[in-house]
Amino acid sequence: MEYKDYYKILNVVRNATQDQIKQAYRKAARKYHPDVSKDAHAETKFKDIGEAYEVLKDPEKRAAYDKFGAHWQEGQHFEPPPNWDAGFEFRGSGAHETDPGEFSDFFESLFGHGQAGQQQAHVFRMKGEDHHAKIVISLADAYQGARQVITLARPTIDSNGRVSTSPHTLHVIIPKGITEGQRVRLEGQGLPGYGGSPPGDLYLEIAFQEDRLFHAEKRDIHLTLPITPWEGALGATLTAPTLGGPVQVKIPPGSQGGKKLRLKGKGLCSASHQGDQIVTLQIVLPEPTTNEQRRLYQAMAEQMPFDPRAGLER
Repeated sequence: MEYKDYYKILNVVRNATQDQIKQAYRKAARKYHPDVSKDAHAETKFKDIGEAYEVLKDPEKRAAYDKFGAHWQEGQHFEPPPNWDAGFEFRGSGAHETDPGEFSDFFESLFGHGQAGQQQAHVFRMKGEDHHAKIVISLADAYQGARQVITLARPTIDSNGRVSTSPHTLHVIIPKGITEGQRVRLEGQGLPGYGGSPPGDLYLEIAFQEDRLFHAEKRDIHLTLPITPWEGALGATLTAPTLGGPVQVKIPPGSQGGKKLRLKGKGLCSASHQGDQIVTLQIVLPEPTTNEQRRLYQAMAEQMPFDPRAGLER
């Protein structure tokens, strides 16, 4: 998809104040409103202007957008990096409330899963607003639980009307067996309440760091285990890593590459839910580097005639 420079669309500088953003939006919206503009592309421009204002008027979305926006130019091919929004606080509970057809694919790729379109009702509230943020943790911490000190970026508007961020440091307990996408609720860590009323809560959405050996699918942990041809053919007892430490795994005789073995209870387990570890066998063929080794392969070819492609015939 193409990167959209919202500052360029509204014709403002990147350090514009919130009032300047608002004034630029009103001016551009009047100019390109489809009911009054004679521009052939007025409807598209008007939609882009509204989309740009949706982001830049909101301190949380603007601060997150600014995190990477300076490195891209209007129209460049763009794909948001994984978990690009981790570490930023946003208003609301994280529920998706935006009409998917309202804004562009670029907007949806950034703000369409939690922080976008939080249509805040302008009503009197006693309790402070809730915040939500995404944090990235290791699979090991999810497996065994952990205590962490994290620092989030909480967007604010300074005395000059410009958006800035202030650090929000928290002590967080990561529950044992938590899965990706689940949320940790920190009571009272949202915005202050009105007139001394209780503050809102902060909801932390969990994302996982990429791991060299494992990947998670819900509660199950997946591992690819390399084995030799003779271990697959004859069977073997091998040591395989798990998030809880190495365990012994029995390879049944005649195991082919791609065979899956299930290790019960070695996934992400909580008090009420169990996950397993799924081990997928990968047969690794040793490369013959000597004449004797090549003769062994030739002997196998002569003594064990076998056509693995027989099933491909029409």
